[in-house]
Amino acid sequence: MEAVVTRVASPVRHPDPGFWAGKRVLLTGQTGFKGAWAARMLATLGARVTGFARAVQPGPSAWASLRVSDGLSREMTGDLCDTASLRDVVQGQDIVLHLAAQAIVSEGLRDPAGTWASNLTGTLNLLQALRGTPVQAAVIVTSDKVYANPANGAVRPFVEGDPLGGDDPYSASKAGCEIAVASHRASFADLPPLATARAGNVIGGGDFGRDRLIPDLVRAMQAGQPLMLRNPAATRPFQHVLDVVAAYLILAEDLAAGTAPPAVNFGPAGAELSVSALLDLWQEASPDMPKRQLSDQPPMPEKPRLALNSQLAETQLGWRARLDAGQAIQQTASWYAAWAKGHDMRDASDASLHDYLAGPIA
Repeated sequence: MEAVVTRVASPVRHPDPGFWAGKRVLLTGQTGFKGAWAARMLATLGARVTGFARAVQPGPSAWASLRVSDGLSREMTGDLCDTASLRDVVQGQDIVLHLAAQAIVSEGLRDPAGTWASNLTGTLNLLQALRGTPVQAAVIVTSDKVYANPANGAVRPFVEGDPLGGDDPYSASKAGCEIAVASHRASFADLPPLATARAGNVIGGGDFGRDRLIPDLVRAMQAGQPLMLRNPAATRPFQHVLDVVAAYLILAEDLAAGTAPPAVNFGPAGAELSVSALLDLWQEASPDMPKRQLSDQPPMPEKPRLALNSQLAETQLGWRARLDAGQAIQQTASWYAAWAKGHDMRDASDASLHDYLAGPIA
């Protein structure tokens, strides 16, 4: 009779308030979706955060809904291509979290040059600004889309050592950031410890980006129109923004301690989901689900499947996603329902943050 081996899950690690309290943190991209949540989590942990980003575009945003500016020590409107401003804002910082990017795949197809400039040139400028500074650690956020998909279409969950690639300008520019970070790490001894973070498709309250599934769903619900879908069968490693932001902070902690890997995947608690499966979960969580309709527009050149192996994050960082797909969708749907009713989303979001950070560790 064969022995049955039961894998015991390791404790789930939280960001350490003792590490972050009083830390001077440069956060680029605080006006974006993930950046806004990162700013609020850092403020909750007692960090002194400087935000650096382009001006917020008109319309609803996580930055406005979470009233991000209220929790910042300093907020600068700037461009990553402005090297003088970057050098100025980096001075005196303890930790750098680089989230600023052109993060929309479709926008990369509309404006490839601008996407490369924002993502790769901006990252190169930041790396140069970091040289010779007393910064303790710098986390450069890239994407799960940095990997080269095999030509035969057979995709297992990507591990950190897989070949980099990316066909569309957004994906390729993020793969370029990975190469730039590795090159700088190998070439310049006057840089702080650097690591790249490769997270999956992030969902959560406050995302209003163009051509993204959840924001498109919310807009369709508000307009009383069908939700237009490009590829309902496509699968992605969907995960909640709180899990991802916590991952970035934990990576920074270990990077400062000299124990972090140079590149880490952060994926969901379970397997990747198809677009249709995610929408089925939303329908369970929200009674206002619009009809789904296949778009008649030419499809974007997207990969049919993306999946991440996050074993390195669990074994070396002690991190794993705490919210499964159902919980992530429930929290996201609840956030947008409250937002649509005009609730104070700063208070609601902070309550979610406090619950998450105070949650059980096993």
